[in-house]
Amino acid sequence: MERALVLDTVRVTEQAAIAASRVAGKGSSDLVDQAGTDAMRRVLNELDIDGKIVIGEGERDEAPMLYIGERVGKGDDQSWPVDIAVDPVEGTGIAARMITNAVTVIALAEEGGLFQAPDTYMEKLIVGPPAASKVDLLWPVAANLRSLALSLDRAVDDLTVVILDRPRHEELIRKVRQAGARVKLIGDGDVIAALAAAVRGTNVHAVMGIGGAPEGVLAAAALKCLGGEIQGRFKPRNGTERQRLEAMGASVDRVYTTDDLAPGNQIVFSATGITDGDLLKGVKFFKNGARTHTISLGFQSRVVRFSDAIHLLGEGARVTVHI
Repeated sequence: MERALVLDTVRVTEQAAIAASRVAGKGSSDLVDQAGTDAMRRVLNELDIDGKIVIGEGERDEAPMLYIGERVGKGDDQSWPVDIAVDPVEGTGIAARMITNAVTVIALAEEGGLFQAPDTYMEKLIVGPPAASKVDLLWPVAANLRSLALSLDRAVDDLTVVILDRPRHEELIRKVRQAGARVKLIGDGDVIAALAAAVRGTNVHAVMGIGGAPEGVLAAAALKCLGGEIQGRFKPRNGTERQRLEAMGASVDRVYTTDDLAPGNQIVFSATGITDGDLLKGVKFFKNGARTHTISLGFQSRVVRFSDAIHLLGEGARVTVHI
C-alpha cells in the first residue's frame, strides 16, 4: 500500500498548497482554509482508496467537508481501506498574513493506524531520532534539555526549542531560557515544527508546550516515519472536552507515545509548503504555472523524499515536472 500511495499523497498536498497560496496574503483565514480544503477533498476523491477521515476539519455539523467520519476516495472493490488525518492548511492565520511556515499536511495509514484524537489540547514533547527514548514528558524541563544536549553531542546553550507563542507558555519559556537553551516562538504550525526537529540542518532541536491534540497525531505519523519521538498528555479545556475524551477511552493521566498516537505499520505522510519556512519553501507562481516544495515519508520504506515540482497550470495543461 505504501508505495502506491506515496506519490498520491504528494499530489494531494501539492494541489491543496497551490489552491491555498492563491488566496494567501489576503487577510482571510477562512478563505485560505476553504481553498485548501476544497482542493484536498477533490484530489482525495480521485484516489484508489476507501478512506475515512479520523482527524479533519471538525465534526460533521462544524465542517461541510473533510469532517471526521467522512468517506473519501473512489471506494470501489479495488480501493485501499485507509484512515486519514488531514490539516488542509496548518496555520491559516499565518497563511492569511503570508508569514512563514504555513503548510498543508496529510497522513494515511491502514484502518486503526491513527489515533482518533478529539479536538482538545495536548501537552507535547517532541525530539528527533538521536534523543528518542532519552527524554520524558514528566521530567523537569532542565533535565530533558540536558539529556537532549547529550544525545546531540552539544551544549544546552546550542539548543533551540520551538514553543507556540501563547500566554500559557510563559513559565515554560522562562524555564527553557533559564536552563540555557534558546526559544523560537511561533504563531502556529507545530506539525511542521515537529518535522523540523526530526530533520537535521534546520537548527530546531525540540518542540515543547501545549497545542492541538489532532496536530499531535499528525506529528506522530511523521515522527514515526523519521525515527523521532513525541510524548503527549491530553489537556482538555473544559468538562465537556474531558467527558468526550473519556468516552473515547482516552485518559488525561496517561502519557501517550509515538506508537500510541500512530500505531499503524503502513503510514504515509506528506507536507507541502504554502509559505517559506524552516524546512519547506512556499509556493511560487509564474506565468501559467507554480512551483512547490514537499516532504513525503513512508514508515515501511524509511525513505524521506523532498520533491521540488513545477506544475504547468495553463489551460489544458496537466503536466507536473519533479526536479
